[in-house]
Amino acid sequence: MLGASRRYRNDAMIIRQLLYLDALAREKHFRRAAEACHVSQPTLSAAIVQLEEELGVLIVERGRRFQGFTKEGEAVLARARRILAEADLMKEEIAELREGISGRIRLGAIPTALPMIAHITAPFSERYPAVSLTVLSLTSQEIQEGIDNFELDVGLTYLDNEPLDRVISKPIYQESYVLLTREDGQLGARDSISWVEAAELKLCLLTGDMQNRRIIDGIFRSVGTAPRPVIETNSIFNLCSHAGIQGIASIVSLQLLEFFGVPLGTRALPLVEPAAQRTIGLIVADRQPFAPLARNLLMMTKPVTDAGLPRRPIVR
Repeated sequence: MLGASRRYRNDAMIIRQLLYLDALAREKHFRRAAEACHVSQPTLSAAIVQLEEELGVLIVERGRRFQGFTKEGEAVLARARRILAEADLMKEEIAELREGISGRIRLGAIPTALPMIAHITAPFSERYPAVSLTVLSLTSQEIQEGIDNFELDVGLTYLDNEPLDRVISKPIYQESYVLLTREDGQLGARDSISWVEAAELKLCLLTGDMQNRRIIDGIFRSVGTAPRPVIETNSIFNLCSHAGIQGIASIVSLQLLEFFGVPLGTRALPLVEPAAQRTIGLIVADRQPFAPLARNLLMMTKPVTDAGLPRRPIVR
């Protein structure tokens, strides 16, 4: 009994050390990491030093402030995150057996897909009221990193444009594109516009760190031209509002306008030649065992075409 009790205390101490290490990686600052763990900074620092002594390697680069992890430290951090994820998964499975499905899901979504989030989370919350959800607006690269680092459980992102690694995916809907412009402007009487024509306009587009912008640029390249953005933003709401300025047009997803409507005083023209589309869907880590909450969200979410969602007319 004494040996079992000692092993339990040792295991609990190791878990705490790994939690401190993960917090330090996220916060990149000893004091903030300690605050996130609700301990003093000396307690956190001493625990990491003890872990280094137990493993016989230097984990954290030493200096007056946090400078990063050593090569060995990066390997320890990766293993620590897997261990912590396994511990969380074990708790989820035990809670599911004892009380039904409960816990928390962390979901990252690309900004252009945010209008779809409620149609994914609301049915899930209705079926599993004991589960809480955290939704974050992130770039596609941040979503991939979050899945890899055990910081996200599920992502909503592009599936067929830039490669995804180590994930299981489920298509949800097809994103297509329209030009949003003032209805009293020079294009107000048009029913559609080609990508070649759109390239000659003063455009408001998303910033280059967002995959939607890289998709737009790629479509323009496919027809031998390039856009001339005069305004760049990382906000889909700014993208829409700038289309109300005389002489400025924005390229937005059709789905954004279908769910929120066309802004007052603007007109949405389908972009043609080509009529381009990209697939957006859910992704989860391709790991075994499969996390119960992520598994259930993936299984119950229906493609938009099967969801019976309301549609708004997009041409005013």
